[in-house]
Amino acid sequence: MLAVELLSDYIPALKTSNSVQTAFDRMDEFRVSHLPVVNGMDFLGLVSDQDLIEIADHSQPIGTSLPLYQSVQDSQHVYDVIRMVHELQLTAVPVVDEKKKYLGLISMNSLVTYFAQLTAVDHPGGIVVLELGARDFQLSEIARIVEANDAFVLSSYIRSFSGSTKLELTMKISKTDLTHIIASFERFNYLVKASFHQASHRDDTMDRFDSFMHYLNI
Repeated sequence: MLAVELLSDYIPALKTSNSVQTAFDRMDEFRVSHLPVVNGMDFLGLVSDQDLIEIADHSQPIGTSLPLYQSVQDSQHVYDVIRMVHELQLTAVPVVDEKKKYLGLISMNSLVTYFAQLTAVDHPGGIVVLELGARDFQLSEIARIVEANDAFVLSSYIRSFSGSTKLELTMKISKTDLTHIIASFERFNYLVKASFHQASHRDDTMDRFDSFMHYLNI
């Protein structure tokens, strides 16, 4: 997904003629700590509440002399947006075209919605977390184990650890009861670090009942 696809049109940009108080009021209204400053369609930068705090006279226009942060281009990937949010601790990211013309703002709500879609949170299913070595990671084999249990991987992501060759693989799987899938992973010597699902106690009871009836028939 590209940055331009995540634009929010409900947070207006600031003009250089807007007062510091106007900027504070708008940040409070939309619950952000950063807002873009524009002159017409020209993007001038991003102002933060910390920049504004240092100005004693809140009736003073914002002007163009405040510290300004970078923007992202409309053709950049959403991962570039996330990297900028992380590195600069931003609450909003301005998007410009190749001529630095302001196109709009990416809000945290837009990013959360994107991640909700990316991780399939609105689909029923369970979550399993595997811990494995980097050399042991074979996604095709892991997917095959899941599919052998009449399920499939809805989403997955990998977490690495500094100074370690261990990886943590988190998967959203299409079944709400992962009991048999977890057993399959353990049978293939995968370390199941955590799981979040609804185990079917009824199935276990029926299995025990079938075993008992089989015993009586012997």
